[in-house]
Amino acid sequence: MKILIKNIKTIVQARTANKDKVSGKEMANLPCINDGWISIEGHTITGVGEMKEGLPTELQFDHLISADGQFAFPCWCDSHTHIVYAGSREGEFVDRIKGLTYEEIAKRGGGILNSAEKLNNTSEDELFESARARLHEMAMNGTGAVEIKSGYGLSFDGEIKMLRVIQRLKHHTDLTIKATFLGAHSVPLKYKLNRQEYVDLLINEMLPFIGYEKLADYCDVFCDRGFFTPDETDAILIAAAKYGLIPKIHANELDYSGGIQVGVKNKALSVDHLEYTGDEEINSLLNSATMPTLLPSTAFFLGLKYPPARKMIDAGLPIALASDYNPGSSPSGKMAFVLSLACVKLKMLPEEAINAATINSAYAMGLNNSHGAIKVGNRANVFLTRPIPHYNYLPYSFGSDLISTVIIGGKMYRQPD
Repeated sequence: MKILIKNIKTIVQARTANKDKVSGKEMANLPCINDGWISIEGHTITGVGEMKEGLPTELQFDHLISADGQFAFPCWCDSHTHIVYAGSREGEFVDRIKGLTYEEIAKRGGGILNSAEKLNNTSEDELFESARARLHEMAMNGTGAVEIKSGYGLSFDGEIKMLRVIQRLKHHTDLTIKATFLGAHSVPLKYKLNRQEYVDLLINEMLPFIGYEKLADYCDVFCDRGFFTPDETDAILIAAAKYGLIPKIHANELDYSGGIQVGVKNKALSVDHLEYTGDEEINSLLNSATMPTLLPSTAFFLGLKYPPARKMIDAGLPIALASDYNPGSSPSGKMAFVLSLACVKLKMLPEEAINAATINSAYAMGLNNSHGAIKVGNRANVFLTRPIPHYNYLPYSFGSDLISTVIIGGKMYRQPD
């Protein structure tokens, strides 16, 4: 399909050259084109320009959209989700209201272990259908690329089942999907008295099979208080690298865990959560290619402290934002709300938040050469807002549905109003 979008009030994140990521003060710079147009052919953006410079011939296009008063954004890149799961956990939501902490619920067999039990009793087809519905929901809210983690199987069969579902999803959606093996999400109850036996299972059985079958792009570990130690994390990531799996880390959500440093040591593409980040962690990240990824909706939902985004950016770091969409600690994939939280709670400027959810989150998924910006040659992932006064209005009006049209891979997911 050939699509021409004209009379766009502002094209946000419009770039003419590849940009891997933006860091520090540069995060406050957001390139835009006012009164512009975008042309799309097939899966690709073929043209971006200003109306005053003239349009391509309209007759050559199958679909013409006039976007008067509307803003065009690159679709969000959500670099941290857990959307393959069985069943919700609203009971734990009530437990937290009554005063139980996330860790107390986990010790009682709730949390991740609760999701693991449900998942192992659910068929692959059921997991696929529920996850596909979540993907569609995310697409309708402007997300065009998603990283999906395993980690609710916590057994050989369960983890492989999850990764097969993720591979299947790749073939049934226009969204770009990256798969992450997170067998080291928690230690199953049966291994509580022998943690090393589970680490050995991950290293000696799961990883070789996953590598041989090419079921994952990345390997993640939850390196935090009460979960996996830095030494265990290091051993798992070193083993994963032998099978071509790029490291990622859940780190410092609950305490200063050493997870950021072990992630940097292993050249992790991203380290995620980071509620507990101090000078030592910042200095480690400054000298690395690792993307710090913040998940403010998790801190919001669990009542945790928020990560020090302002301090990190002022020190010169890049920041990515993601939803952490999962049943226990962030049951939403709405990235616009993540941006609102980033502005309100993390004190990020709207420009910084938009950069974090587009170009930097594309980097955190290894997609920085094709996603995260409106640029000729990039994948045709674009959404249009309803008429709004400024791009600041998107995070400002956090309760409103401001999206009018979503195009992913050149296909219409939401039609113009």
